[in-house]
Amino acid sequence: MRALAVGAGALLLEVGSAQEVAALHAELLRRRDAGELGGVRDIVPAARTVLLDGVREPLALAARISRWEVAPLAATDGPPPVTVPVRYDGPDLAEVAGLWGVRPGEVAGIVGAIGFRVAFCGFAPGFGYLTGLPARLHLPRRATPRTAVPAGSLALAGEYAGVYPRSSPGGWQLIGSTDAVLWDPAREPAALFVPGVRVRFTEATA
Repeated sequence: MRALAVGAGALLLEVGSAQEVAALHAELLRRRDAGELGGVRDIVPAARTVLLDGVREPLALAARISRWEVAPLAATDGPPPVTVPVRYDGPDLAEVAGLWGVRPGEVAGIVGAIGFRVAFCGFAPGFGYLTGLPARLHLPRRATPRTAVPAGSLALAGEYAGVYPRSSPGGWQLIGSTDAVLWDPAREPAALFVPGVRVRFTEATA
């Protein structure tokens, strides 16, 4: 792990994988809730880093963290998963099935059997980058991005899955759609997907 002081009151921790980020993020949240992190206000994970804001002595905290033993997260760690019903009607469904070497009708079962976890958020309010896809199911981005991806589209790219919370440009492979509301400012929290949350996709019945 590499630690960098950011400004006067923040600390950036860099690790080697999304799995290490998830484990470190969970440990940091646990220790903050236990009162072990002083005035740390925000803990923000990204693809390979975790940012802590509100750190009084960044280098001293970095030295403490370097001595922690952070256990990997088990697939079932955390509260019960958020369940998202999906219609497998995406325009790239047949292409994705071909890349996976299966029939289009088998994609729903493959995706539904995967336990996803929100690794970090970005791109648009409510968009979570979900990890959990086995390496054999990783997919390339589309060669030509779409200028408008419909809100609610379930998409895959690289090691990630995600659901577009609103219509926007995008180059991910679209395999389905959902009516789930990903971002609602009147809700607490506003985002359905927040870092650390587990997610399961079920096939919509109607």
